[in-house]
Amino acid sequence: MASEEASLRALESLMTEFFHNCTTNERKREIEELLNNFAQQIGAWRFCLYFLSSTRNDYVMMYSLTVFENLINKMWLGVPSQDKMEIRSCLPKLLLAHHKTLPYFIRNKLCKVIVDIGRQDWPMFYHDFFTNILQLIQSPVTTPLGLIMLKTTSEELACPREDLSVARKEELRKLLLDQVQTVLGLLTGILESIWDKHSATAATPPPSPTSGESGDLLSSLLQSPSAAKLLNQPIPILDTESEYICSLALECLAHLFSWIPLSTSITPSLLTTIFHFARFGCDTRVRKMSSVNGSSQNSVLGQERGRLGVLAMSCINELMSKNCVPMEFEEYLLRMFQQTFYLLQKITKENNAHTVKSRLEELDESYIEKFTDFLRLFVSVHLRRIESYSQFPVVEFLALLFKYTFHQPTHEGYFSCLDIWTLFLDYLTSKIKSRLADKEAVLNRYEDALVLLLTEVLNRIQFRYNQAQLEELDDETLDDDVRSRVEQGQLQQQTEWQRYLRQSLEVVAKVMELLPTHAFSTLFPVLQDNLEVYLGLQQFVVTSGTGHRLNITAENDCRRLHCSLRDLSSLLQAVGRLAEYFTGDVFAARFNDALTVVERLVKVTLYGSQIKLYNIETAVPSVLKPDLIDVHAQSLAALQAYAHWLAQFYSEVHRQNPEQFISLVSTTLEAITPLISSKVQEKLLLSACHLLVSLATTVRPVFLISIPAVQKVFNRITDTSAQQLPDKAQVLVCRALSNVLLLPWPNLPESEQQWAVRSTNHASLISALTREYRQLKTNAILPQRKVQLEDNVTDEMLSFFLTLFQGLRVQMGVPFTEQIIQTFLNMFTREQLAESILHEGSTGCRVVEKFLKILQVVVQEPGQVFKPFLPSVISLCMEQVYPIIAERSSPDVKAELFELLFRVLHHNWRYFFKSSVLASVQRGVAEEQMENEAQFSAIMQAFGQSFLQPDIHLFKQNLFYLETLNTKQKLYHKKIFRTTMLFQFVNVLLQVLVHKSHDLLQEEIGIATYNMASVDFDGFYSAFLPEFLASCDGVDSNQKNVLGRNFKMDRDLPSFTQNVHRLVNDLRYYRLCNDSLPPGTVKL
Repeated sequence: MASEEASLRALESLMTEFFHNCTTNERKREIEELLNNFAQQIGAWRFCLYFLSSTRNDYVMMYSLTVFENLINKMWLGVPSQDKMEIRSCLPKLLLAHHKTLPYFIRNKLCKVIVDIGRQDWPMFYHDFFTNILQLIQSPVTTPLGLIMLKTTSEELACPREDLSVARKEELRKLLLDQVQTVLGLLTGILESIWDKHSATAATPPPSPTSGESGDLLSSLLQSPSAAKLLNQPIPILDTESEYICSLALECLAHLFSWIPLSTSITPSLLTTIFHFARFGCDTRVRKMSSVNGSSQNSVLGQERGRLGVLAMSCINELMSKNCVPMEFEEYLLRMFQQTFYLLQKITKENNAHTVKSRLEELDESYIEKFTDFLRLFVSVHLRRIESYSQFPVVEFLALLFKYTFHQPTHEGYFSCLDIWTLFLDYLTSKIKSRLADKEAVLNRYEDALVLLLTEVLNRIQFRYNQAQLEELDDETLDDDVRSRVEQGQLQQQTEWQRYLRQSLEVVAKVMELLPTHAFSTLFPVLQDNLEVYLGLQQFVVTSGTGHRLNITAENDCRRLHCSLRDLSSLLQAVGRLAEYFTGDVFAARFNDALTVVERLVKVTLYGSQIKLYNIETAVPSVLKPDLIDVHAQSLAALQAYAHWLAQFYSEVHRQNPEQFISLVSTTLEAITPLISSKVQEKLLLSACHLLVSLATTVRPVFLISIPAVQKVFNRITDTSAQQLPDKAQVLVCRALSNVLLLPWPNLPESEQQWAVRSTNHASLISALTREYRQLKTNAILPQRKVQLEDNVTDEMLSFFLTLFQGLRVQMGVPFTEQIIQTFLNMFTREQLAESILHEGSTGCRVVEKFLKILQVVVQEPGQVFKPFLPSVISLCMEQVYPIIAERSSPDVKAELFELLFRVLHHNWRYFFKSSVLASVQRGVAEEQMENEAQFSAIMQAFGQSFLQPDIHLFKQNLFYLETLNTKQKLYHKKIFRTTMLFQFVNVLLQVLVHKSHDLLQEEIGIATYNMASVDFDGFYSAFLPEFLASCDGVDSNQKNVLGRNFKMDRDLPSFTQNVHRLVNDLRYYRLCNDSLPPGTVKL
């Protein structure tokens, strides 16, 4: 005993030293090693049991429990059965004796350790494991402890994280499912009894505006008056202990609901009870009481009660998220919706004392989030199921959702609600597309709701109606979460204001798709009002000494003008967003509306350019000048959105009377030309350039080149004395001018395209643009120097050649292409490559990657032209680049190299496999003539090698390439692959699964393994699998037999992949078991 006492004192001082802030990292490592060695000793658990019962030091207790955890999860099989019995009896006793005094994190850890034993031994060796938990729950003194044990059991046994055999996982799940009915009954009993006990004592409050809430809507939602009456009972005041027990019971339910199937075990009384507790979240009275009484204890109590509401909503949402609903559960589901919408009505009820918004502001933010999640799940998963119930009033539900949406206290809450409306509009659109016959009936049912939604969303983006909220939005910094989505290539970067506007306009666009006439007649008058203000500014422009000035100076007028301009900018974006709904089949039907819009936009852009509002002096330049520039830029962008409509207009009228069309295009160009200048702000300049590109590329009218405004732009761009435009703008204008000359005019036959004249003009345009570049050669005698790959100039040159190859490789002709490729191949010597690639992330690496991209373009070219390069391309890859990067962990160059190898195989299959048609006809089966076998084998070897490296992106890419080659070229069926490589690849993939090194790709690896094995199932089952198992170390022959027997000889994909994952799981489990046996154990 003395030694135990001494060990405890030593351990306490070690722990204190370890966590002391003066201890060096070196010393910490020493202590850690010492503690790990102690834990590995056989019998260390006896000391730990003593430590747990004799210390008050949290660190020591945590360490002791970690020793137990390691023993149970990693070494349990080797522990003598007598010791196991002792541990199984001592730890629960320890928990019972000290659970009230232990810190909560130690108590929870001890519970987990006991549950870990249950996971290994219940029911065979630990038959009373679950009965003990049920007894704890039923005894009032230990109910909280029992509930913690129950939740931990649900977490650890239903979806076990540690390695267990698949058979054991299935057994545990079945054992737990057998207990579900009992457990749910117990939990219902606990929640009901606490509610009833406190309801009886709750004083009935005096009648208040909120108490008589049986409106028409409520009675239509809740078919039975008794249910409405039940939900109208006053909410009881709970003591702290009861509240704690209820929160634990609700946490248990939420976790159980996450994995148990929907069934009649989830009884109506349980659901009603959960809804009773959900009311805690929407009861503002609780919060008020705590703020009136003022004591901190009361406010904590208020938060706790709010938390009960949040937990109850979590339970409801777990049930809601299940898409598979058995027939017998549908009625329960309907009841759940009715009860939740009762809560929604309660939250959004207006009365004298409260606006809806102030009521929502008083509720717990988490509760509102959970409630919004519920509504999203209802609309996305269950609406199609519930809409058909005549007793469910969908339109009334939408009215409540409308109130809930437009009274959200936070922007995030509002965004989430807009997402729900988007889901609803998508549902409606797809429903109408699938049932065109009842289109009118469906639309009539929802028309009022949609028009209301549209009007309100439009009001929300206007300062005129919503200034206070809109001014809170940040229009300068980019959101972090948006930026991360940008990195994934999904979104352009956006500020909070841009995101707000974009999401709102998506809703407007979806309503437009369903109700085009309504949407247009709602939006256009609002746009018109703001346009009048903008177009009326001309009368306030006065000429001053330095230029033009806007003579509006009163602070109030400036503020009103600022709001009007911001609104006009938003409404112009809205009108642009709707452009797609005027083209295609509906062009004729909606022609007049679209023409009205385009005429207005042309007028506005010309007006802005003529009176040069972008250069005008204003009283508040920091505010009004950006506003005026933005409106001008947005009007150009909105007009650009109608380019497809203009193109369709052109094709309809080009034969008869195109005067109206010609006038629109000419006026637009008059508006654009003055803006193409280096003196104009970049935002406006780029909008003008983009519009010019759209006219030249999408509309392409035959008269474009003869318009004086376009001639002016030609002269401006080719005049070397004029000040150069910023790069982005210069590129756009050059692209537009080039397209005017290069792209065929629509609606005209080939004979009328005037290619000769246009070609001459294009040649002179190119000549003017490249004049300075061509003069370089005559003016300067460059010193001959060796090209350095690490050079930025080389990087730019390769970028140029890459673009050249992508766009003009056919026009370049074979001799010139050969010359370029040969020059590059000579330039990239082994030494140069090694030097470049070894500098990670360097310019040299980028240069090599670009060269490989050029080769990718070359090897993809169909026909025989570039085939002679194949041997030298493959030799560069396999003999020069691959040896340098093969063993390096850095991802540089690898992705490009393997893509090139894939392209070589994919587009040049016959370079390796020449199957003659004649041979296949004669023999009935294609006899494969294999050529360049050594190169093919080397490439496959490189792919195989890449699967042994840790880079998951490369692994995914290369697996995809192999699967594509199999789909398109039957790679796995080729004789050379089947006989010499197939099972090597399967072996590598299985090893990767066993080592869990690329777990994110489990599914893809499983499918690829199946596709390879299915080429030769007989060989897989009779030869490969026994060999694979025989070569597995860390498992004995008996275990290998079991693994082999459990791998059923299925030949369909789902069963096969299930067998693969079972094999991998059980192999890991057996190795873990065998590692846990004490050394020298004899296995029979």
